Amino acid sequence: MENNAHFNQKIFIVDDDMMTAALYEQSLLNLGYTDVSTFRDAPSALNQLTQEPNIILLDQNMEEMSGLLALKKIKRFDPNAYVVFVSGQDDIATAVTSLKHGAFDYIVKGDGDIDSIEQVLQKIKNVQEMLQRNKGGLVRRVLSILV
Repeated sequence: MENNAHFNQKIFIVDDDMMTAALYEQSLLNLGYTDVSTFRDAPSALNQLTQEPNIILLDQNMEEMSGLLALKKIKRFDPNAYVVFVSGQDDIATAVTSLKHGAFDYIVKGDGDIDSIEQVLQKIKNVQEMLQRNKGGLVRRVLSILV
């Protein structure tokens, strides 16, 4: 059976459209994720970063604070958080800017966005596993030098 450790990820969904946030939350729960929190604005999510979310699904256009500004604050707080924009903006410049500022990926809302989120979560899982394997390799190399 596949390793289900990735289902232990703490995921934040930040979207001012609560219907969209609820849809994404239910989709994640259906996939087996159990620790999912939704926020209707970026300041509310930023105030909860001490919960140490692993993954943040972030809308770009929100009234109180833009997704890009929220991304910068999230990355300042935790550079290792995986921030994925899920936005109604189908704009290459916006996507490129968010990736330059540390977003892991950029998904355009619409047909297939749930499947795209699932694919990005799988990519994150793969990256985490690769980093974990390489971390162990680094420890072995350091120990071999010391012994």
